[in-house]
Amino acid sequence: MCARKTPTKREEKEEQRVAEILRRLDNEYPEATCALHHENPYQLLVATVLSAQCTDKRVNMVTPRVFRRYPNPGALAQADENELQELIRSTGFFRNKAKNLIGAAKTMVEEFDGEVPRQMEDLIELDGVARKTANVVLGTAFTISSGVVVDTHVKRLSRRLGLSAQNDPNKIEKDLMRQIPEHRWIDFGHQLIHHGRRICKAQKPICPECVLSNLCLYYQELSK
Repeated sequence: MCARKTPTKREEKEEQRVAEILRRLDNEYPEATCALHHENPYQLLVATVLSAQCTDKRVNMVTPRVFRRYPNPGALAQADENELQELIRSTGFFRNKAKNLIGAAKTMVEEFDGEVPRQMEDLIELDGVARKTANVVLGTAFTISSGVVVDTHVKRLSRRLGLSAQNDPNKIEKDLMRQIPEHRWIDFGHQLIHHGRRICKAQKPICPECVLSNLCLYYQELSK
C-alpha cells in the first residue's frame, strides 16, 4: 500500500487559498441558484439547451411560450420543427436548437419513459446535450454532484483565479473537480457564474469591488 504523499508548503498554501476563495464566495453569494426559470427537469433541460450563445434573460422571455405549446417531452417530440424554430428564433442558432430539442425529446420518450434521465452517461446521449447542460440539469434539478458547470463565466474566472490554465471546458472541469470538494461543485458553479455577471466581467471587471481581488492572479498581474 502506497503512503499518502505529504503536500509541499506550496501545495498547502494553494489549498488554503482555494479554501478562502470558497469561503468568500459563500459569504457573497449564500443563495446563488440557476437563473433559468423552470418548474421541472424537462423545462430546465429545454432552457439550458436554448441558453447556448444566448443570455438567460432572453431565454426566460422565450420559454413561457415554448412550455405552453410543448408542456412535456411527448409534446415536444411531435413538434413541427418550423413552428418551434419561430418560437425560439430570438435565442440564436434556432435551427440547430429546434432540431436538437425535438431529437432529445424523442429519445426521452423512446428510451426513458418520457422523463429526463438522471445519469450523466444518459443525458449526454440526448441531442444538443454536452457535459455543461448535463451538469446544470443534474445539479439544479436533481441535486446530483456530477461535476462542475463550465460556462463562459466559469471558464474566464477559473483562469483569472489561477484554478485552471486550460481552454477546453472538459479539462477545466477536471481541474476544478480536483481542487473543489465534491459537495461544493453545484454551489461553486452557481457562485462563479453570479460573480462573473456582476463583478468579474469579460471586458471591464470591477476589481476594486471584488471580494477575491487579493486572491486573484489576474488582479495581481494588473497591479504590477
